[in-house]
Amino acid sequence: MGLVSVLLISFCVLSISMIGTDNIVVGIPTTLDGPFKPVTVPLDKTFRGHAVDLPDTDPRVQRVVQGFEPEQISVSLSTTHDSVWISWITGDFQIGDRIKPLNPKTVASVVRYGRLRIPLIHKATGYSLVYNQLYPFVGLQNYTSGIIHHVRLTGLKPNTLYHYQCGDPSIPAMSSKYYFKTMPASGPKSYPSRIAIVGDLGLTYNTTSTVDHVIGNNPDLILLVGDVCYANLYLTNGTGADCYSCSFSQTPIHETYQPRWDYWGRYMQPVTSKIPIMVVEGNHEIEKQVENQTFVAYSSRFAFPSKESGSSSTFYYSFNAGGIHFIMLGGYIAYNKSAHQYKWLKKDLAKVDRKVTPWLVATWHPPWYSTYKAHYREAECMRTAMEDLLYQYGVDIIFNGHIHAYERSNRVYNYTLDPCGPVHITVGDGGNREKMAIAHADEPRNCPDPSTTPDEYMGGFCAFNFTSGPAAGKFCWDRQPDYSAYRESSFGHGIFEVKNETHALWTWHRNQDMYNSPGDQIYIVRQPERCPTEPKHF
Repeated sequence: MGLVSVLLISFCVLSISMIGTDNIVVGIPTTLDGPFKPVTVPLDKTFRGHAVDLPDTDPRVQRVVQGFEPEQISVSLSTTHDSVWISWITGDFQIGDRIKPLNPKTVASVVRYGRLRIPLIHKATGYSLVYNQLYPFVGLQNYTSGIIHHVRLTGLKPNTLYHYQCGDPSIPAMSSKYYFKTMPASGPKSYPSRIAIVGDLGLTYNTTSTVDHVIGNNPDLILLVGDVCYANLYLTNGTGADCYSCSFSQTPIHETYQPRWDYWGRYMQPVTSKIPIMVVEGNHEIEKQVENQTFVAYSSRFAFPSKESGSSSTFYYSFNAGGIHFIMLGGYIAYNKSAHQYKWLKKDLAKVDRKVTPWLVATWHPPWYSTYKAHYREAECMRTAMEDLLYQYGVDIIFNGHIHAYERSNRVYNYTLDPCGPVHITVGDGGNREKMAIAHADEPRNCPDPSTTPDEYMGGFCAFNFTSGPAAGKFCWDRQPDYSAYRESSFGHGIFEVKNETHALWTWHRNQDMYNSPGDQIYIVRQPERCPTEPKHF
C-alpha cells in the first residue's frame, strides 16, 4: 500500500471520528460544557469599515422598473409550511409639499405560481394598500408610498421549490419569474438547513458586506430582529446623520426620510425574492407622524402571519419552520400581564406541542441580558413581565438586536446561571451607520445612572439594584457578569442550524473574516428530560 493510500485512509478515519451521529462535529463546545468563564474579545480598531449609507445614486437602490411593474419583491412565511406570503410594490413613491396618494384599486394583486417554471398553473390574489407619512409642521416634506401588495399562497408542499411571478396581468405589468423553497413539514426530525439571524441591518457599505456573507452561507430563512433601514436618521429633506439627536436636536418631531425604505427594499430584492424573511419591529421603526401614529411603514411594507397565529397585531406573531416554533414578540407595545400581547403569548405557548416542534425560539428587539453600556437594562420591565412565562415553557434560545455588537450568554434565568434557562444571543451588529457599541457597563466609570436606563418610548422603571449574587447592592457588575459567556464588538451575522431534537449549532460570522471562518461557535443542547417544557403550576 502506497503512502498516498495510507494518508487517504487515515484522513477518512479522522473525518469519520470527527463527525458523530446527526452530523454533530466533535470538538465544537456545547452548552453542556458550560457555564463558561466570561470572554471579552479585544476591540479591533479597524472594525468601523465603511459605516456610511449607500447614496441614492447607487444603482442598487435606484428604481429600475417601468410604470406599474413590481419592485421590492419579498417572500415571508405563514404559520405552517403549506403557505407563504408574496409582497411587492407597484408605482413610485411621492415626497414633497403636494402629494397625491395612488389608488390601490387601480392595480390588481396577482401571483401565478407552480412547481414548474413553465407553465405557472396556480393563481392567487391578495390585497393592496398605500400608506402616508405626514407631518403637522410647515416646511416638512410629506410622503406617500407606491401601492403595496400582499398575496398569500396556500396548499404548498413541504420542502419544495416553487416558481412564481407577481403583478397585474391585465395592464400588463408582471414581474420576472422568481423562486422560493417552502419550509419542511413540522416534525421532530425535520428542520431547515440554515437560518440566518441578523439585526440592526441598515443600508451601509457594512450592510452590503453582511448581506454578502449571509448569501454565502446559503440560508433557507432570514430572521431580521428589528431596525431595518434607519430612515429615521434623516430629515424629510434627505439630510442624514449618524446620531439624530446630536445633529437635529431642535426639530419639532423626530423626522424620517421614507425613501430610505424604498432604497432598502430595492437593494434587498435579490435576496428577499428568493429567501423568506421574517421581521420584528425595532425602535427605529417607531417613526412618529400626525395623530401620534407610529410604526406605519413597518406594519404596511411587510406581510405578517398575525391572523394565522391568532395575533391581532403586526408587533407579535408566531410560526413554525420544521421542528422549530418561533415566537416574535414586541418590545414596543404593552407586554404586562393584562396586555393583549401577554395573553396571546400565554395561549400560543400552551398550544405548542414539543413532540412536533421540540425547539422553541423567541425573538424581539431590545435584549434582556446585555453587558454593554448602550441601552443597559433598558428592557427590564419587559423582562420582569415575561421572563417567568418563557422559562416555565422551556424556551431554548432568545435572539435580540438593538445593541450594536455581538454577545452570547450562558444559560440564565433572573440573572442567575441556570441549566434550564435559555441562551440569550444579541446580534445587533448588521452594519448600520450608528456607532458600534464598545463600552461595557462593568468597566470603570461606565455604569449608567439608573434613571437614564428606561426606554424613552415605553417608559417605566424596573431596573433596580441587584439584591443578591456578586453584584448585590449595585446597579452594574464590577466585572464581566457570569451570565455573559462571550462578547465582541464587530459587524456580522449568525447562522442557526438545528441538527436534531436536542442539538443545534450556532455560528456567528464576522464581516472581517473569510466566509467559512466562524467568530464564535457552539452547540446549544436541549435537555427535555431535565428541564420543563410546560409549567407545572400555571
